[in-house]
Amino acid sequence: MTTPPAIESASDVAPCCVLGETIDDAVAQDLARVFKALGDPTRVKLMSIIAGSSAGEMCVCDLTEPVGLSQPTVSHHMKLLVEAGLVEREQRGRWAYYRPTIDTLASAAKALIA
Repeated sequence: MTTPPAIESASDVAPCCVLGETIDDAVAQDLARVFKALGDPTRVKLMSIIAGSSAGEMCVCDLTEPVGLSQPTVSHHMKLLVEAGLVEREQRGRWAYYRPTIDTLASAAKALIA
């Protein structure tokens, strides 16, 4: 009669992967806010338009036509990008001007791959 093979306990088994550093909850929350803001195709398009502007900034009045949305809707999308730290807003008279803050996006990406 043969004896059954020994069953290894979980503590005897080597992990298949070695975990790297993990980010803490506060950093994860900040990163989620940045990436959530870019989770909408309209906001990605707006970000691209502003970042590609030869002037380095754009008036909200010039952002409505390229995305085919009304000014209040574009302003709402821009508010979310500002809150995520992806663009800065400057009020000039009745119009708001936006410029990208590229460091925010670069830092978020780096935090995930570092």
